[in-house]
Amino acid sequence: MAASMTYTSLADDIASYLERSDAQTLAKIPTFIMLAEQVIASEIKFLGNLTVNNSTMVIGDAVIPKPARWHKTVSMNVVVSGERQPVFLRKYEYLREYWPDATATGTPAYYADYDYTHWLVAPTPAATYTFEISYYQRLQPLDGTNQTNWFTEYAPQALLYGALLQAMPFLKNDERIPMWQAQYQQIIQTLKTEDIQRMGDRQAVAMDS
Repeated sequence: MAASMTYTSLADDIASYLERSDAQTLAKIPTFIMLAEQVIASEIKFLGNLTVNNSTMVIGDAVIPKPARWHKTVSMNVVVSGERQPVFLRKYEYLREYWPDATATGTPAYYADYDYTHWLVAPTPAATYTFEISYYQRLQPLDGTNQTNWFTEYAPQALLYGALLQAMPFLKNDERIPMWQAQYQQIIQTLKTEDIQRMGDRQAVAMDS
C-alpha cells in the first residue's frame, strides 16, 4: 500500500490484493470503497468530522433543514438579544405536546429530529434567530475528483481491508477473508479506542472550562 493513500492508489491496491484485472471486478471497486466508507463511519464517531455550523431561523417556520452530509447532532444553541442560549434535545412527541399550536411563536427551547434531513424546534421561531449547531458530518465520499479525505489520511488500512471485505460477496469465495477480517477488526478497535480517548479529553476540557 502506498505511504500516502489516494482514491486512485486505493483502487489499484484493491485490484492487486484481489489479484483480479477483469473489467467486471474493476468496475465494482468504487462500490467496494463506498460501502467500506459507510461501514467505518457507522462504527466510529471521530472528532475529525465534528463540524460547527451557523445559520438563521425563519420566522414562523419550526422545521429547519439540516446541513448536507449531516450524520448526528451534538448540540444546538440560539442567540437571543446577543446572548447564546442552549436548545435542548427532546423527542418529537414531546415537542408536539409542549407546543401543539405551530402557528404560535416564541424563542426555541427544544429541538428534535423531524426526519433525516430536518429538525423541528419548539416554540416556533418568533424572530430570525441566529443559531449554532454542532454535529458529526459524513465525509465527502472518495471518487476520482475527491482523491483524499479523513479515511485516507488517518485510517488507510481500515479503508483498504474494509473495501476488500466488501468485495467478498461479489467474488463469492476467498480463503483470505479470515485474515482480512482480523486485520480490519484490529484496526477498527484501535480507532475506536483513540476516538473514545479524544472524546474523553474533549469532555474533560469542557468540564474544566
